[in-house]
This record gives sequence, C-alpha cells and structure tokens, in this order.
Amino acid sequence: MTDKKDKPLERIWNGIYVENPVFCLILGMCPTLATTTSATNAIGMGLSTTAILVASNLMISLLKGIIPNRMRIPSYIVIIASFVTIVEFLMEGFFPSVYAALGIYIPLIVVNCIIMGRAEAYAGKKGPVESIFDGLGMGLGFTLALLLIGSVREIVGAGTVFGIRITPAAYEPVNIFILAPGAFLVMAFFVAVMNKLKIGAARRTGWDPTENGCSDCSSCARHSVCGGKKAVSGEEAGMKEVQA
Repeated sequence: MTDKKDKPLERIWNGIYVENPVFCLILGMCPTLATTTSATNAIGMGLSTTAILVASNLMISLLKGIIPNRMRIPSYIVIIASFVTIVEFLMEGFFPSVYAALGIYIPLIVVNCIIMGRAEAYAGKKGPVESIFDGLGMGLGFTLALLLIGSVREIVGAGTVFGIRITPAAYEPVNIFILAPGAFLVMAFFVAVMNKLKIGAARRTGWDPTENGCSDCSSCARHSVCGGKKAVSGEEAGMKEVQA
C-alpha cells in the first residue's frame, strides 16, 4: 500500500513548500545565485532542471533493481548526464537566446545536488510513479524559487520583468540587485519569509518550534519545520518528565 507521503499531490506539495530545495534545504545554490539575473533565465534553468529531474528519477527508479549497490553513484551520474545532454541540445536548437544566457550552467546540471540527492534519497528506493511526482514536485519548487528570486532581482535591478518595463520612467534601477550581492540579499529575504511561515503554521497547531519540546524526530510530522534542531535526547526528555 502506498504511504500517504508518497501520494502524487503530497510529493508535489513536498517539493514546492515542505522541502523546497532552495528555501528549505538550501540546495542548488550555484545555479540559484548565478542564473537569476532575470526572470527569463530563472524560468529557463528551472524548467530544464525539472525535465531532467523527472526523466532521471523515472529511469533510476526503473533500473534500481539491476544497478549494483557499489555502482549506483556512477550509474546515476551517467543517467543524469545523458538527459542533460538531450536537454542541452534541445535548448540550443529551440531557445538559443536562453541557451546562450545560461551558458556553462546547463551542463553543470549534471552535478546539481538536487538531482543527485533525489536520485539517492528517493528514486533509488521508490517506484516509478512516486519517483516521477517527486521529481516534478522538487523541480517545480526549484523553478518557483528561481522565478521569485529572478523576478525580484530584475524588477529592482533593471525595472523590468521578462524584459518588459513595469516601472515608471523616473525609476532609478538599483544595479546591485543584478550583481552577486543582490542574489544573496533576495535569497536571504525569501528564506526568512519561508521560516516565518513555517514557524507560524507550527504555532497554530499548539507547538512552538523555537522551544525544545521534542525527544524523537524520526517519526515527527513537524520535522520539516525545525530540521531536528530543537530535539532533545531521550535522557534529557526523561529528566524533564521526572522534574515535572
């Protein structure tokens, strides 16, 4: 029987919000910070990564029974690299301007820790359908994160979005936002917003993640909020019970 956490909508929601690869897991920082100078570049990188995630997750899930355990990482790299090459050729042929803008970051998708991480943590252990939706969820979460960062950087740094001017003629662009420091500033803002949302949601259930109140994270549904940082050992929990 399929676990509730492995249902299609749960896997998509997990990638978009619960374990967003950029805002929650802080993965894929190289393309996130380097390719989000505009919304167009951001969505191009996000969608190409999503396609590779879905395809590689499916293939790895189908082949997990015949890939030797000691050869799984090299095998995963070969599978991912094959799909990256296909996507790279398609982008070069059909979207040459986006391909030129993204440059070296397209082939570097091969070593993107989001794709390798999902292959190792999920696709190599689950069935094809669950793996497809896991890749789709993580890819959409990655795309959404890049689109948000890229849009803010482009609007503030250039006064445009998708190349269309949306600010008044008198607006003076803040150029730092399309430079490297701007990427860190916008990224930090969205991470803070995500943390605030998750802490607020946890408090509405009667649990405050800023206070130690857990003794075991292994089966905790709220683990994605605190990441285990607020857990206390079993011995400490026992001492608290005695003291109470």
